[in-house]
Amino acid sequence: MLDVLGGKITHVGPTGAGQVAKAANQVIVGLNIGAVAEALSLAQAAGVDPGKVREALGGGFADSRILEVHGLRMIEGKFTPGARCPIQRKDMDQAMELAEHLGIELPATALSRDLYDRGIEAGDGDLDHSGLIRAIRPDWPVNES
Repeated sequence: MLDVLGGKITHVGPTGAGQVAKAANQVIVGLNIGAVAEALSLAQAAGVDPGKVREALGGGFADSRILEVHGLRMIEGKFTPGARCPIQRKDMDQAMELAEHLGIELPATALSRDLYDRGIEAGDGDLDHSGLIRAIRPDWPVNES
């Protein structure tokens, strides 16, 4: 049954290990979305075409599925939800709770989670989590077409 649901299945350990892997995934996703949002914001503020910057970064160390998919959503201002900001925020909260339970810090995750809060509080909670760029640049356009 799992083969039908997903393309890759990796046994990561005993009961509960999958939840840890999911938390780790969400830390990486949340932080990468924030990194792409900051990079594109920086480019745009400097008067450089964010689309060209995204294109230039593709294939290098900064390349990622997040840069490819969510970077394009940010550039186009198309934030039709795949995963809404509050869902990403919840997942990051779960990772933070696990870290606290384990007695470790996730400082970058905490900062990123706070950015999701800022976007949600500003009224962007119904946007896809790539809408995080609007927490950094509230004037970033939303293209609803």
